[in-house]
Amino acid sequence: MKPGKYDGKRQLLIRGAELRELKELDLPESFGLDRRIEHHKGKRPLGLYRWDLEYLLDSFSMVLEGHYYGKLPSKRSPTVQSLHDRLRAEYDSAYGQDRDVSGQIPIGLKSTRRQDLPKAAPP
Repeated sequence: MKPGKYDGKRQLLIRGAELRELKELDLPESFGLDRRIEHHKGKRPLGLYRWDLEYLLDSFSMVLEGHYYGKLPSKRSPTVQSLHDRLRAEYDSAYGQDRDVSGQIPIGLKSTRRQDLPKAAPP
């Protein structure tokens, strides 16, 4: 995916245990994000676009819920949770809280079936 002219990167410094957890995360089809994370040493901030943050938030949510690797060991869980919270705070500060990463569809965006629509008055 190529960024547009109005797509900005958010700079986020990740180091230590959080960096190790980020590198251990297996990212399928992440369009270059996996390579950037692999080369990241923790000395400079990592540039993340909006879709990168959303992808990482979704991935870490799945890890924390146990859908990704199974039950996460209790030793690793606080680190993964703190990284998820930092990414979520960065996302919320940059783009607002308009995205629900929990997988729930907001009520206003749920699809409506045809039979649920009001009937038109006859002419």
